Amino acid sequence: MSGVALTLDDVRALARRVLRAAGLAEDHADAVAETMVAGERDGCASHGIYRLLVAANTIAKGKVVRDAVPILSEPARALARVDGKGGFAQLAFQVGKPALIAKARACGIAALALNNIVHFAALWPEVEALAEEGLVALAFTPSHAWVAPAGGTRPVFGTNPIAFGWPRPAPAPPFVFDFATSMVARGEIELHRRAGKPVPEEWGIDAEGRPTIDPAAILDGAMRTFGGHKGSALAAMVELVAGPLIGDLTSAESIAADGGAGASPLGGELIVAIDPAGFLGDAVLEHLARADAMFDAIEAQGARLPSSRRYAARSRSLAEGVRIPDKLYADILALEASLTR
Repeated sequence: MSGVALTLDDVRALARRVLRAAGLAEDHADAVAETMVAGERDGCASHGIYRLLVAANTIAKGKVVRDAVPILSEPARALARVDGKGGFAQLAFQVGKPALIAKARACGIAALALNNIVHFAALWPEVEALAEEGLVALAFTPSHAWVAPAGGTRPVFGTNPIAFGWPRPAPAPPFVFDFATSMVARGEIELHRRAGKPVPEEWGIDAEGRPTIDPAAILDGAMRTFGGHKGSALAAMVELVAGPLIGDLTSAESIAADGGAGASPLGGELIVAIDPAGFLGDAVLEHLARADAMFDAIEAQGARLPSSRRYAARSRSLAEGVRIPDKLYADILALEASLTR
C-alpha cells in the first residue's frame, strides 16, 4: 500500500506540533488539530491533515488571530452568540456549545451564532457532537466567493455547506450529513491539482466562463453549484442565514477582506439545535424508533445512509490507523522544518 502509515495519535501530535510551531496558541492548536484528526479518521482526506497546510498559510498571512479569546453572550433566552475575535472557529464552538445545549433543553429549540471566526473545516463535527447529546442539529456557514450562481459565470457564493445531525438510539451512531452547495468541496479540487489529475467538467468553469477539466483553471475561475438552480438557491439561503441574519460577512465580503492573501474565509456560522423532547415529551423514544424504521427501510434495499461510509472508515482507522500520501506528508514535514529553524 502506498502512503505513510500513521496512527490517529500520530496525526494528532503532528497537527499540534505544526500549529504550535506556526504560532497558534495551545488551546486553539488543540481544538483545530482535533478537526483534522476527525477528517483523517473518517476517510475525508480533503478535510484531514491536508488542511494543516491551509491553516498554516492563514496563520502566516496574518489572517487569523493566533491567541483569540472567544467571548460568549446571550442576546435572548433561546439565543447564544460567541464573538470569536478573529480566531479559528473550533474554539469558538467549544465555548458556545454548552450554552446552546442548555438553551435547547430549556426552550425546546435554540440557536448559536459564531461571529468573527476563521473557518476552514467541515461542519459535521459540530452537528454530530450535538446529536450525541440527543439533539437534532443544523449548521450553515458561508466561505469565500468561489462559486458562480446557476446561469452565471462570476463567483458570488462560497461553497456554503449545510450539515444536519439526528440522534439515534444506541448503539447506532447519529445520522449525519454535511455537503457543500457547490458541486464539490474546494479541497477536492485542490487535491486534484496537487495530484495533477483532471476533474469532471461539471465541477467548474475557467476565468472566461468556459467548462474545463483543469483544476487549476477552476480555482482561478469559478466552481458550480450542485443541482443547478436548486443548489444555487440553497447557497443563497446559507449566505443569508449565516451572514446578514447574524450580522456577519457574506462570501463576497469575506474574499474582499482577504485582499488576495489566499487565506481561509472570515465570517460567521449559524447552528440550530432542537430537543425532540420539547415537542414529544415522554413519547420521544417512541418517535425516534419510528425514525429508525425509516433508516432500516433505506438500508434494507441496499441503499446507503449518509455518514455510514464515514463511520465504516472510522472503525477501520481506529483499529488500523491511516495512510497519508507521500507527497503530502513530505510537504508537512518540510513546513514543520521551516517553522522550527
